[in-house]
Amino acid sequence: MQIQDILAKHRMTFSFEFFPPQSLAAVGRLFATIRRLEQLKPSFVSVTYGAGGSTRLLTHDLVMRIHTSTELDPVPHLTCVCHTESEILQILQRYASVGISNIVALGGDLPRDHSAHDRTTDAFCHAADLVRFIQKFNVSGAHPHAQGFGIGVAGFPEGHPATPNRLVEIDYLKAKVDAGADYICTQLFFDNRDFYDFRDRCEVAGIRVPIIAGIMPITSKGNLMRIAELAAGSRFPAGLLKSVARAGDNPEAIKRVGIQWGTEQCRDLLDHQVRGIHFYTLNQSDATVQIYRHLGVSDSLALGSRDIM
Repeated sequence: MQIQDILAKHRMTFSFEFFPPQSLAAVGRLFATIRRLEQLKPSFVSVTYGAGGSTRLLTHDLVMRIHTSTELDPVPHLTCVCHTESEILQILQRYASVGISNIVALGGDLPRDHSAHDRTTDAFCHAADLVRFIQKFNVSGAHPHAQGFGIGVAGFPEGHPATPNRLVEIDYLKAKVDAGADYICTQLFFDNRDFYDFRDRCEVAGIRVPIIAGIMPITSKGNLMRIAELAAGSRFPAGLLKSVARAGDNPEAIKRVGIQWGTEQCRDLLDHQVRGIHFYTLNQSDATVQIYRHLGVSDSLALGSRDIM
């Protein structure tokens, strides 16, 4: 089912994100996580294109395994980086042939082993170009579903690190939507005021598609540092840092702080009628499960069926 159909059917969506494991042991751990999170009945799950754009085949393998062995609806990421038009076409054909209904179209980061790659040689230099190409594929009738692929794109409540001009940045986002994107899923953030301001700026710019909020609970000091590196430019509110500092070197205390902070973010987002919440799980289940429990529900159906006070 396309994401826009899910959004039309439910006033809120709840989704999880995974990344491709790189060892057999990690595959086993991930599918134990997936089985546990499957019980929460997410609206869909997404699969990243790997660290820095690598592990592309692993992404396809993970998407296919989720598609064939679970009840979950996988949404693969697809990036412009280091791809020819024919390569992108082959990927779309492969996903269409097995009934994958949605794609997240991203600009992407250079793989670590291609740091000298010339982006001007790529078929698509911007996510908007990739969105237009997917829409062209949809119109061609190559997808068995009459509507073709649903298309998601990324948004950045705290600003895109490569685009310091926030006016230009929102123009770029609107270009992706105008090219045919059906919804926006945001980068993670820790202060909901940043999300609400972003949502309002999108409305001023004439962006009318649903905006899904990205949440990543902090689970350790190492996790905090990883977030700071992966989500360049993320702002960590002083209140969150003070709470982490009070926890000292107690791993369980730090985890409780992160889960509590994430829970309150979700509670507030629900109260402010967010269209969806997307949990960046880092291939772990406990923090997401705990947030659901703290919100007093057993699964996403219950979470979306009533207001959280």
